[in-house]
Amino acid sequence: MAHRTFFSFYSDEDVWRATNVHNSGALDKDDIEFIDASLWEEAETEGDDAIRKLIDGALAKSTVTAVLIGANSVSRKWVRYEINESIRRGKGLFGVHIYRIKDQNGNESTQGTNPLPVDYPVYLWIKDKGAGNMSKWVDAAYDAAN
Repeated sequence: MAHRTFFSFYSDEDVWRATNVHNSGALDKDDIEFIDASLWEEAETEGDDAIRKLIDGALAKSTVTAVLIGANSVSRKWVRYEINESIRRGKGLFGVHIYRIKDQNGNESTQGTNPLPVDYPVYLWIKDKGAGNMSKWVDAAYDAAN
């Protein structure tokens, strides 16, 4: 069963890798809540309240949050906000390390620290075959929350 999934990630640094996950075919695009970079940039110019409203709107439309973990995700205020709000709202939640996905220049990044509380599952996109298993991870996160 499909569950609308919000992708949380550090937009400045991980947008290329997140877009690769988004476009991988792992989930039907109609089941993904992905904040477009242009909307994010516009909200940033308007301040924290606009960013919070953008995130809250995306979370309201989803049942599961997939945190795409890059090298510096743990230190990002908005990634932490998305995690905390997902927990507060009772969303399914899991993490996926995306450091092995190559960027637009063919480079991998370093593995970032997991920002999720210890009782949430975390997967490795490449090693755990994310393109083939993402829908299973989404279903498991949804089931764990409900």
